[in-house]
Amino acid sequence: MPSAPDRTVTPDRTAATAGAKTASGADATGGPVDVVIAWVDGSDPKLTEKRNRYSGKTKVPVSSGAHPTRFASSNEIKYCVLSVLRFAPFVRNIFIVTDGQDPGLTGDLQKYFPERAGSVRIVDHTEIFDGYEEYLPTFNSISIANMIWRINGLAEKFVYFNDDTFLVRGISPEEWFVGDAPVMRGRWVPAARPRVVLDRMRKWFYRHLAGRHDYQPRASFHLGQWNAAALLGFRFRYFTNSHTPHPVGRSLVEDFFLKNDSLLRKNISFRFRDHSQFTFISLSNHLQLLNGNRNIARPAVVYLKPENRAPGYIDKKINLCESDPVIIYMCAQSLDQVEEKERMKLFSWLDGKLGL
Repeated sequence: MPSAPDRTVTPDRTAATAGAKTASGADATGGPVDVVIAWVDGSDPKLTEKRNRYSGKTKVPVSSGAHPTRFASSNEIKYCVLSVLRFAPFVRNIFIVTDGQDPGLTGDLQKYFPERAGSVRIVDHTEIFDGYEEYLPTFNSISIANMIWRINGLAEKFVYFNDDTFLVRGISPEEWFVGDAPVMRGRWVPAARPRVVLDRMRKWFYRHLAGRHDYQPRASFHLGQWNAAALLGFRFRYFTNSHTPHPVGRSLVEDFFLKNDSLLRKNISFRFRDHSQFTFISLSNHLQLLNGNRNIARPAVVYLKPENRAPGYIDKKINLCESDPVIIYMCAQSLDQVEEKERMKLFSWLDGKLGL
């Protein structure tokens, strides 16, 4: 496994557009940068009906991959897209990947960034699953992420966002790429073998002693990352990524999947999350590490999950974003689980940050 020392990257963000052109041309790192955002509106009755039809046919527990909060939307996508346009103007295109839905951003784009309205395109699952239609519909973010490199016209350098992640201050392209090499945000941690062994023991107990013959271990954030690392031969440690946007070199993952089509097909065959799956970003990061990339940076993110928190929780997170210039991202999860006034407090702050 990689033995070369890691290099901590500290990009210069003295200006949001430092050394960069606008989206109409190449940026300072020598090529265009695109953004890909995965999005779903779980309140859509058509999608809900479709999901319920398939959730009754899967062995994955609802608490794992099919819980409604995984598909809920509180209009985070609006702030995700507008934050990219405001704070990363060098981005060429923004692709919103979804299942026959429209986030309804046309009015906001025309109002705040009319010159960039044509830079935002909705990508349906049918586009990225072209030739793999038997795996649709899918309600599995892991499976969807494994296919985003197949977006038509996607740049070699792209950044994968979840729709609940926003930029909160201006950045330069070097935050995401040093030359052509992605900047990976996270840290090394010990191998997850104890978790794997525990899951196997738990599975045996429930199936053979507790009578739950369809029991499956819960798919976890870290296990999916370890599965990718182990697949590529990492034995004693793995690089765990954070809840941040993830820069990706398209050709490296494309080459891997073209050579391992059966592996790709197996990984995308689950309509809901499964504990055996590997995550796309972890695969990309570990391929980069094997390829000699040592561009590693701190997460630079404020993570916000306000459900069942004490009063003042959101204010505390906002103050942290304002006071720490190192912070460039906020990840706000499960906003559908909190009161409207708390959501509006966050969105009002974001309105101010984005100049809306």
